[in-house]
Amino acid sequence: MNIFDFSFFALSVNFELRQPVVMEAVFRFYEELNDFLPAHIRKVPVQYQFRGTPSVKDAIEAIGVPHVEVDLILVNSKSVTFGYQLNDNDRISVYPVFETLNIAPVTHLRAKPLRKTRFILDVHLGKLAKYLRLLGFDTLYRNDYDDPEIIKIALAEHRVILTRDIGILKVKVVTHGYFIRSQKPRLQLAEVLKHFDLQGEIKPFSRCVKCNGRLSKVDKKSILNQLEPLTKKYYNTFFRCTVCHQIFWEGSHFARVKKFVDSYTK
Repeated sequence: MNIFDFSFFALSVNFELRQPVVMEAVFRFYEELNDFLPAHIRKVPVQYQFRGTPSVKDAIEAIGVPHVEVDLILVNSKSVTFGYQLNDNDRISVYPVFETLNIAPVTHLRAKPLRKTRFILDVHLGKLAKYLRLLGFDTLYRNDYDDPEIIKIALAEHRVILTRDIGILKVKVVTHGYFIRSQKPRLQLAEVLKHFDLQGEIKPFSRCVKCNGRLSKVDKKSILNQLEPLTKKYYNTFFRCTVCHQIFWEGSHFARVKKFVDSYTK
């Protein structure tokens, strides 16, 4: 072998030696975080191979779980932030958002849950938006919101993003969000009430189902010119939206709507 060949061989060996070593960490995801995982790795230890020093946040999302659904990460039994860099043989436990519990003394991910829960919904959840407003929850929705606008409003107004699109929940700046599992609006409503522990905060008929504005009682005499003859004759209690000025009263459909509301308040 001549000198040139030997030098080339030596360089090749050194290059191979400089390749990052493959390392492995073991993840365990708890409760509803398993909804984002393939069936074969749900509720079991997940072996994650990596090179270099990726953040635990990047690893969690690479496995499939949006970071906003995570409220507590324990690495070798110690709480860490999303910026923690993985080491070989780390054992990582990942827990879902505890909106109903204050775990600030334990978690390092966020200061506290959003105790005053307000929502902004994506284009897929129009019916859910109406249901949430019907129960009195501050809920923004427009069918022309795009993802950047939803994120901007959520951050500025401290709103929880409700969505059927996992992608928006993986955007780095998003801090509070929830992926709606069900595809049926009534089940979606029950899901949100349970997940955010909102049962005690229901205030039905306090918001406009059309625009989300607050409703206030209005004197019948002041709106007579806006009422149909039969409405004037048979109804005396009226409410008006403070934003869009839509007028509401307990009409013939009220019994059906009240039955719907009662099914979520009992």
